[in-house]
Amino acid sequence: MSLLVATLLPLALLAGERPLTELPYTPGLDPAAMDRSADPCVDFYAYSCGGWKKRNPIPPDQTSWSVYGKTATENYQFLWGLLETAAAKPDAERTPAERKVGDFFQACMDEKAVDAAGAKPIAGDLTAIDGLRSKAGIAKLLARLHRHVDGGMAFGFGAEQSFEDSDQVVAWVSAGGLGLPDRDYYVKEDDRSKEIRAKYLAHVEATLRLSGVPAGKAADGARTVLRIETALAKASLTRVEKRDPKKIWHRTPTADLRKGSKAFRWGDYLPASGAPAAPWVNVTEPAFLAELDRQLARESLAAWKTYLRWHLVRSSSPYLSKPFQDAHFAFYSAALRGAKEQPPRWKRCVRWTDGELGEALGQVFVARVFPPSVKADADNMVRLVQAAMAKRIDALDWMGPETRKAAHEKLAGMRNKIGYPERWRDYSAVVVKRGDFAGNVARATAFETARQLAKIGKPVDRTEWGMTPPTVNAYYNPSMNDMNFPAGVLLPPLWDPRIDLAPGYGNTGGTVGHELIHGFDDEGRQFDAKGNLRDWWSGSDASEFEKRSACVADQYAQYPVIDDVKINSKLTLGEDIADLAGVLLAWDAWKMATAGQKLEPMDGLTPEQRFFVGNAQWACANERPEEVRLRAATDPHSPPEWRVNGLFPNVPEFARAFACKPGQPMVKEKACRIW
Repeated sequence: MSLLVATLLPLALLAGERPLTELPYTPGLDPAAMDRSADPCVDFYAYSCGGWKKRNPIPPDQTSWSVYGKTATENYQFLWGLLETAAAKPDAERTPAERKVGDFFQACMDEKAVDAAGAKPIAGDLTAIDGLRSKAGIAKLLARLHRHVDGGMAFGFGAEQSFEDSDQVVAWVSAGGLGLPDRDYYVKEDDRSKEIRAKYLAHVEATLRLSGVPAGKAADGARTVLRIETALAKASLTRVEKRDPKKIWHRTPTADLRKGSKAFRWGDYLPASGAPAAPWVNVTEPAFLAELDRQLARESLAAWKTYLRWHLVRSSSPYLSKPFQDAHFAFYSAALRGAKEQPPRWKRCVRWTDGELGEALGQVFVARVFPPSVKADADNMVRLVQAAMAKRIDALDWMGPETRKAAHEKLAGMRNKIGYPERWRDYSAVVVKRGDFAGNVARATAFETARQLAKIGKPVDRTEWGMTPPTVNAYYNPSMNDMNFPAGVLLPPLWDPRIDLAPGYGNTGGTVGHELIHGFDDEGRQFDAKGNLRDWWSGSDASEFEKRSACVADQYAQYPVIDDVKINSKLTLGEDIADLAGVLLAWDAWKMATAGQKLEPMDGLTPEQRFFVGNAQWACANERPEEVRLRAATDPHSPPEWRVNGLFPNVPEFARAFACKPGQPMVKEKACRIW
């Protein structure tokens, strides 16, 4: 290829980014990712991940780069190829799913059309906001905006399972209305928080100007937005407080909701929302709603118009023309999280297609990369991990017989969902038009809003998923009492059927154990086998659990994150408990899976060492300082380093595998142990 031709290639292709026709293979244990000069008994994270960290600098469009992030990006590149093919096929040759996702992706990639549209896609909503004649009209307007604008403007309204009867779906009213990532950004007085607020003010002002507000008024408008949001933030629960399900469950008769609000007209909002009439709703944060009502009464109509304009534009900016995209990126990705460049258009378009039409896209993904054999392997692993948990429950010396019986009932009732849904979602009602990307997003959002609200008052569909099949992640839902493992998290390098079982059970087995333990961590243990918020613990057993949990919290609270910031272990407690017990369950399951087999060393590691290195290598990551700070404030997970080095001092099997001695950092004199 001549140099001239090469210089004409798209930048993404020059950088090595291209659609993939098949997923690349990375082994489930990568010896090159290790740094064997590090002492595993001193710093096991460096030992397992030192080579990976050196060879994997953070790409300029990323705020962190990890094994999970790299795997997700490769999945996106594969989906990119599928979507380009779907977009290019003649209609007669496309399935309905291919037509839907192909046209959505093509409209997103049509940057000329997106830029030519400017702010026109939200012009009607801006006109409706400007046309408000009194604050009495805000409720009906919010009901309309909530249907097709994502982002929790003023508050959130949706459908969730009842904490009292997990078989039923009820309406939830939740706190929202903030433009910064967390309420603490508004109330902390340290220099970094003040700096972020100053940058936020400048960003709000710039975005308001882009939306058509004159410069002088935009500056005043930004101060108005910050004033209203600060009041709402101060009335909001902290992230730690919201981890207690009892604090976010307040059954409220609809009549009381209407009577309790002097300024906000719930009698107008609820019928206009499109939700079925319901005798009561769950209000997650009553103090927040009371403050919202006070702010509606206190602030002028002009102030609320500015607030609504800002949140409309903030939520819509990624889908509008380049000036809006750039402004949004400059604050939310660059200033807050440290990104150096906007992600390439293809990557954003794949992510949005997966987000809006994920189960249509997931059908094609699963058919290509997730054979029945992998699903069967994963199912067997999950069953072994569950069997290991049953044995551990029986072996607990601190749990009484009644609590033990209830724990077994909960474990037996846990549902496993592996790979993809039993029934694929029908997106035929979503209108997708080429040349109208922002409109497609709004219509897809409206479809999903209507789908969710239609559930209110109906029985729960326990087959439904909350993640799409290509997602590189997993989750446990306490109200469903189910574990969910999308196909994306069951592929190499996380689960690798081409090599021995040790790394896979260390990695994916640890993930399965982690999600299972979320049903028995400090939050999940408050829900019973059916997913109801019910105390099934004796008082003495609950005290014993809390004492053992405090051991974990006290340990992680000592670990530094960045500068003088340490882990908020009250926020990360559930994840830290799940990490610890999860690896123990995975170890037991691996021993069951390989019982009677003669296991040989490989790559200079014993089978036991391969198990632990496999467990650690999922966490290999590099993060920008800005990202580290943001996650310290908002992420319920500990930083990657401590999800490894905080974990193994509590695991005697690890010390034996690496011949670690008492007094070394990876050996804890009094190990924390719950399950």
